[in-house]
Amino acid sequence: MAETTRGRPSRRERPAKPALTYAGIVAAAVQIMEAEGHERVTMRRLAQVLDTGPASLYVYVRDAAELHAAVLDHMLARADLAPVHSPGDWRDRLAAVLGSYVMVLFEHPALARSALVTRPSGPHTLALIDALLSLLDEGGVPGDQAAWGIDLLLLFATATAAEQATRAGAAGAEAEERASELALRSADPQAFPRIAALAGELLSGPGPRRLAWGLRAVIDGVLHTPLPPDQPPAA
Repeated sequence: MAETTRGRPSRRERPAKPALTYAGIVAAAVQIMEAEGHERVTMRRLAQVLDTGPASLYVYVRDAAELHAAVLDHMLARADLAPVHSPGDWRDRLAAVLGSYVMVLFEHPALARSALVTRPSGPHTLALIDALLSLLDEGGVPGDQAAWGIDLLLLFATATAAEQATRAGAAGAEAEERASELALRSADPQAFPRIAALAGELLSGPGPRRLAWGLRAVIDGVLHTPLPPDQPPAA
């Protein structure tokens, strides 16, 4: 075997590095997120893991935003779409799919925050959207309302996941929660009569119960709210 002056194998004798592929790049990015957190999913860190230069990655991924979108799409494979073909009320099954989506995001707070501004377009994203549209169609929601309603449903679910996941891992979150609860419960009835009357209700039902109600409220809104008429062109 050819050797360098220090007794190590020469570069020509080292095993060849696996060829870069889009799937391999995304898989490596997911591994970084799982081990180090979503904030560490950068082109530079990814290049280190893959033992290549950042410039080589841009052949496959346009920028960090596209990389994060690909990671999000990869993670959406974990969303449970089985309720689409299960028995039961279509609203409950739609809420179940969206609840599964929330749980996927909840596992990674930074991913949930990224999902608020990321526009993934991979196969798992398309499968999720098609599943939601199928359930809305089953419920008799007109196609145009369903198309617009998808944005509302995913925005509500994504924002809920981002808020809860971020607060769950934030320093001082419990103290803030207690301070907020105390402020509502001790509100002056003269200055804030409605808060004083509804303090218990304002603080009730956290977690899955409130999420389920919120999803149902948005779903019913999509069902019963027609699109506004097209505005006539300006004269």
